[in-house]
Amino acid sequence: MWRWSRARRDRRLEWWPRGLLVTGLIVAAGLIGRSGAATGVLTAPGFSVEIVVTNVGRPIQLAFDGAGRLVVLSHGRRGDAAGEILRLDVGGPLPVDAEETPRVVIPFSPAPRKAAFGSLAVDRRTGDLYLGEENGNRIYRLSADNQLVPAAIGLNQLVGGSSIALDPEGRLIALDYVSPETQARAEVTPPPGLDVLGVNSYHGPVVFRASLGDEAAPARRLDLVTPFFPRRLIAPPGEPLTRLIAVAVHPSGDLVAVDSLGHVLRLSPTAELRRITRLPAGHYQRTSIDLTPDGALLVSTGLHVRRLFRVSATGVTTTLASELGDPNGVAVDAENRVYIAETALHRVIRLVPARS
Repeated sequence: MWRWSRARRDRRLEWWPRGLLVTGLIVAAGLIGRSGAATGVLTAPGFSVEIVVTNVGRPIQLAFDGAGRLVVLSHGRRGDAAGEILRLDVGGPLPVDAEETPRVVIPFSPAPRKAAFGSLAVDRRTGDLYLGEENGNRIYRLSADNQLVPAAIGLNQLVGGSSIALDPEGRLIALDYVSPETQARAEVTPPPGLDVLGVNSYHGPVVFRASLGDEAAPARRLDLVTPFFPRRLIAPPGEPLTRLIAVAVHPSGDLVAVDSLGHVLRLSPTAELRRITRLPAGHYQRTSIDLTPDGALLVSTGLHVRRLFRVSATGVTTTLASELGDPNGVAVDAENRVYIAETALHRVIRLVPARS
C-alpha cells in the first residue's frame, strides 16, 4: 500500500550555454512503499541479504565516494530527468528511505538531442562525478558543488553500465565501438573524403584512456585522441572482437573488461589483451562490474540474466546471487559488502559475508 510522503527538498539544475548550474531548491512529493526483507533473492552459502535503500526510482549505477557515502545514479520514477544523484550514508540505521533524502535532479537538455545518463564514475580525490550518456556521445563532470559541464565528447556510441571508469591517476577510461553504424550516429561525423569506413579500416571495440583538465578546461575531443586499445587502430591477431560493454581498473594497473558475449578480458598497461574466462550463456547488455579488495571481479548482469557473478583472478566463476530484480550497478565497500541496484524494485540491497 502506498502513501504520499512529506515534501522533499531537491536540488534541480538548469541548463546554461556551457553546462548546468544549481539554481536553488525545489519541493517535490513522492511515494513511499513499505520496506521489508529482500524476499526472493537467492544467495550463495555464507551470504545474507539486507535492504539498504528503498524508494529510489530506478537506480541504475552505484559507487562509493572518498567520504564513504554510497552514490546512486537513478532515472527517477517519473522519467522526466536525465538523471538523479543521491549521496547516502549507509553506515547508520537501515534501510535509508530515498524519498526522504535530498538529491540533485538533472533535467533533460532543452536542445534537440536528449540523452539519459547510464554510466557513473567517481573521482574519490575531488568528489567529482563523471556521467556518461547512455547510447550517446558525451561524458559530463558533475563537480562537488553541483556544476555540470562536458568533460569528453566525440564518442561514436557510449553504452550504459560500467562503460566508463577512472584510474588511480584520475585519467578517464571510456569504451567505444567503431563501425559504419556507430560512426553514422556519431556526434562528430568523419571529414568528407576521409575513407574511414573502407574495407581495410578497423571495425571493433576501442578503449580510450585520457587525462582531463579541470572544470574550466574545454571538453576533451576523444575522436582526436589516439586510442589506448587497439594501438594505431590495428586489429589484434585472432578472432574478431565484439563490443566491450564494461570496464574496471585493477590495482595492478590492468584493465578488466567484459564483452557482449560474456567474455572476461584483461588488458595490460602495454595494451596486451588476454581472455580470462567466459561467463555462463546469456544476453549481456547493460552490464556493471566492480573489483573486490582481493582483485576478484563482480559482474551484475542486468534484466536478462538476473544474477551476480564473482570471477576469481584465475577465471573461476561462481554465482553469489540470483533471482534479482533487474540488477545493474554494483559496488563494494571497505568491509567487503556488495551493494546491488535492483532497478525493477526501486531499491538497493547488499550481500553481507558471514563473519568467520
